[in-house]
Amino acid sequence: MVSTETWRPCPRDGSAYHRAISYLRVSITDRCNLRCAYCMPEEGVASLAHEEILRYEEIARLVRVAAELGISHVRVTGGEPLVRRGVEGLIAMIAAVPGIEEVSMTTNGTLLAGMAEGLARAGLRRVNVSLDTLRPERYRSLTRGGRLDDVLRGLEAARHAGLEPIKVNAVVMRGANDDEIGDLAQRTVDDAWHVRFIELMPLGEISGRALSEYVSSDEIKRRVEERYGELEPAQVVGNGPARYWRIPGAAGTLGFISAISEHFCARCNRLRLTSDGKLMPCLFSDLEFDLRTPLRSGATDEELRAIFLAAIRAKPDRHHLAESQGMPSHAMSRLGG
Repeated sequence: MVSTETWRPCPRDGSAYHRAISYLRVSITDRCNLRCAYCMPEEGVASLAHEEILRYEEIARLVRVAAELGISHVRVTGGEPLVRRGVEGLIAMIAAVPGIEEVSMTTNGTLLAGMAEGLARAGLRRVNVSLDTLRPERYRSLTRGGRLDDVLRGLEAARHAGLEPIKVNAVVMRGANDDEIGDLAQRTVDDAWHVRFIELMPLGEISGRALSEYVSSDEIKRRVEERYGELEPAQVVGNGPARYWRIPGAAGTLGFISAISEHFCARCNRLRLTSDGKLMPCLFSDLEFDLRTPLRSGATDEELRAIFLAAIRAKPDRHHLAESQGMPSHAMSRLGG
C-alpha cells in the first residue's frame, strides 16, 4: 500500500527519471468515423464490447485519483472522442475534479462544428485537430471517405467557441502529403493556425512502410525555411512535446514533434489511460497496468493510487523506435496517440 503522504510529482527513487508527471491522456472510445491510412485498415478494426469500455463515472473517479497525485491536465482522445454519446457530460465531470487545471481534446474535427459550443460550456479549454492535407480529394483518400469541409467548419466553430489556441496536427508522409508542407505553413500566416508537423511513427497500420514514407522534422523545417526564410523561436500554451517556431510576421506558429529523430522522452510528463481501462506509462511500449479489473472489484482509492504510482515508476528512460527495437503492437485507434 502506498500512502499519498509519500507522493511527490517526481518519485525520489529515480525510476521515473526525475520527470514530473502532470498530464493524463484519456481515450474514451476505440471507435472512429474515419479510416485514416496510417491508423487503421479500410475495413476498420474489431471494436471492443460495450462492457469493456470504461463508463464515464469510472473515468471521472480515476481522474480524481490521478489529480490527487499531481495530474493537472487531462486530454480526452479516442478513437474519435466525439463519436461517443454524452461526451459533454464527461468533460464537465473532469473539469469539476479538484486539481484539474485544464481539459483539452484531440479530435479529427469532423463533428466539431455542431459540438464546439457545448464542449466549451462543459469546461473544455482547447482542441487539437488532426488534418494532414488541405486538398478535398486527397483528404477523402487519406481518411477513406472523410470530408475536408467538415473539418474546416469545425475549426471555425472551435475558434468562435473560444477553444484556443487551436492546434492543427499534420502527420507528414513522403509521397502522400509532403508536397503540402508549404501550404500548411502558409495557414499560420493567413489564418493564424498553430500547425504542428508530426514525424511518421512506425505504429499501427503504417509500421511496415514507415521507413520509406518518413520525413524528419529537420527536413520539414528546412523546406519551410526555403520558402519563408529563417524561422523565429516561439511559444504556445500547452503540455505537449512540440518545439515551436514562427514565420516572421505570422500570428500562428509552426510546431515540430520529433518522436523519431529527436526523441522527447526526457521531457515526457504523461500517462495514457486506454478506453478499456489500461494505464500505459509510454506510448511506444506494450507495458500496461490494469485499472478496470480492480476498479470494478471494489478497489479503494488508495489501491488505485498504488497502481498509478507503479505505472509512473515504470516509465522507461526513452523509447527505441529509431533502432526498431521493442516495437509496440497496440493499435493507435485504442490509444488516441
